[in-house]
Amino acid sequence: MILSSWIPLLGYITVFSPIIFLLVVGFQLLIGRPMSEFALGRWLKSAIILSLFATLAILAIMLVTGSRREIVDMGNMVAIDRVHFHFHISLIFDRLSVPMAILSLVLCGTVGAFALSYLHRDAGFQRFFLSFAMFLVGMVMASLAGTIETLFLGWELVGLSSALLVAYYQERPTPVANGLRVWAIYRLADAAFLAAAVALHHQHSEGNFSVLMGNEAWPAGKASLSEGTALLVGTFLLIAAAGKSGLVPFSGWLPRAMEGPTPSSAIFYGALSVHLGVFLLLRVSPILDQSALLSSMVIILGLVSAILAAIAGRVQTDVKSALAFASLTQVSIIVVEIGFGLRYLALIHIIGHACMRSLQLLRAPTLMRDYKTMENAIGKSLDHGSPWIIGWLSRSTQLRLYRCAIERGYLDSMLDACIVRPFIRLFSMFNRWERAWTQWLSGSHKVIPIAVEDASHE
Repeated sequence: MILSSWIPLLGYITVFSPIIFLLVVGFQLLIGRPMSEFALGRWLKSAIILSLFATLAILAIMLVTGSRREIVDMGNMVAIDRVHFHFHISLIFDRLSVPMAILSLVLCGTVGAFALSYLHRDAGFQRFFLSFAMFLVGMVMASLAGTIETLFLGWELVGLSSALLVAYYQERPTPVANGLRVWAIYRLADAAFLAAAVALHHQHSEGNFSVLMGNEAWPAGKASLSEGTALLVGTFLLIAAAGKSGLVPFSGWLPRAMEGPTPSSAIFYGALSVHLGVFLLLRVSPILDQSALLSSMVIILGLVSAILAAIAGRVQTDVKSALAFASLTQVSIIVVEIGFGLRYLALIHIIGHACMRSLQLLRAPTLMRDYKTMENAIGKSLDHGSPWIIGWLSRSTQLRLYRCAIERGYLDSMLDACIVRPFIRLFSMFNRWERAWTQWLSGSHKVIPIAVEDASHE
């Protein structure tokens, strides 16, 4: 009992250590007095070590006391009693959140230490670590979220920092364009997440996971939703997870995100950010149990994404894009495991894959040089040819499959044709209607064509 009384304090330390680091980095840039690289590195290491030790202490207390779930209530950020709405901040420590928080802190510490050397004397050094600090806060908040509002807050911070670091090399047009595409996909995923949160609030007037997913500790909880409501909410959450983790049809943004620096590629799209969507599915897994159709949708989406990623990954010409699709393949398999109800297997798969892929991406800059050195030493190409299953296909089928893979399943073209262009046409039409309406109200609808004609003659 005495040990359990320490958990709230340790929970506050876990969350506020990264928040203080974010505030320090942001404030020193705001006043135009950036600290030295050495001082920033000390702040980063101190924040991560303090937060990690607090999380490990909570884990030790839970193991000693035999507790499977501890909740730290941090109160309401916003409360509107008249409409029964509140933005409640709460932390939950259980068998899902604690491993994910430890994984996030360990990998952020590893990649942060690498980035301190990798970006030494880089012009955007301070800007990188501002976004990195934002990402660290977002991952800790999302991992330990005890309410859907807290999870959404962390979700937003992760998305914003990810898009900013994709566009890190802002002097070049391609990274900026890819950052905008990533941000647009994230906006769609956020809209689906928000729709699910609103539906849950409408159903229960709150977003506490202990109420929504049952009083039992994860993964034994049972959602207090009807099958129809579970299907509706689960579909929105599945769309949100697909957008954040790059599943079909949103897979096109993942290789584009590799435009950022190697440390951001490693921590975001190899280790943590790309797994945040599947973490969401794990957190709301009791909802999946309420609907067999929803579980089937999760499995089918994972299988389709895995097949597409495996095919597309074999035709990539650069190592970072190949690793991006390799990550997507494994993430898709994790989604299939979640759909089949293998919760612990999926969690172990996330931890193992995140560690491996993060280290692979950190080594990516020297990988091609080592490959060429080995190839020259052996004296022949290391290409082992096509896999046996491709060899059984006809030549025309192989060419079609290759074209589909090199175009990444035509997903970007499909999204542009089915979503982007219709929205642009729709809002362009609204813009024309607004102009015509305001001109008619102002009585200038007869004057403007004459002015345009005179201008054209001139």
